[in-house]
Amino acid sequence: MRLLLTGDSITAAGRDLTDPTDLGTGYVARVAAALPAHEVLNTGINGHRVPDLQQRWGRDVLAHAPDVVSVMVGVNDMWRRYTRQEPTPVSRFETGYRDLLVRTRAAGVERIIVLEPFLLPVRDEQWSWRADLDEKIAMVRRLAQEFDADLVATDGPMAQAASSVGARALVSDGVHPTPEGFDVLADCWLGVFGA
Repeated sequence: MRLLLTGDSITAAGRDLTDPTDLGTGYVARVAAALPAHEVLNTGINGHRVPDLQQRWGRDVLAHAPDVVSVMVGVNDMWRRYTRQEPTPVSRFETGYRDLLVRTRAAGVERIIVLEPFLLPVRDEQWSWRADLDEKIAMVRRLAQEFDADLVATDGPMAQAASSVGARALVSDGVHPTPEGFDVLADCWLGVFGA
């Protein structure tokens, strides 16, 4: 079975974009190690938002004829509102995300896995960012239900893990995981996949 995982830097996790077999050092590599009987591909790209995925969906996802598509996107759609004054209204986020799921179903992909974006505030001002992100998390959950996709909850599990070890043990800046953070994400993904 061919599993394709895509999204932004959290999925890319340092992968070499010139090497299609490179899985990076994050949760995708951990998923592949746990599922040696399956072919695992990583097409995550740093900084990408929903519109970026829309532009490359045919080439980087559907062209690989995957049996399973897993997508994690949304944190940059939130992040840039606060770091670059480039907000992504939730309505635009929904329209673009829906387009990805419609195209995936139309291509005959039977199993879709969606991961919530998450935020573990490591700076006081990041707590206010939740207002934007929480809307996007809710939208991902609604779309997962609408498209009969498997939902990987990440925001709650990451927060729960951080309550024991502290946010900085799991993320460097609020969103980019440490090795321990990637362990949590991989466990969440594998729990939903059924490994």
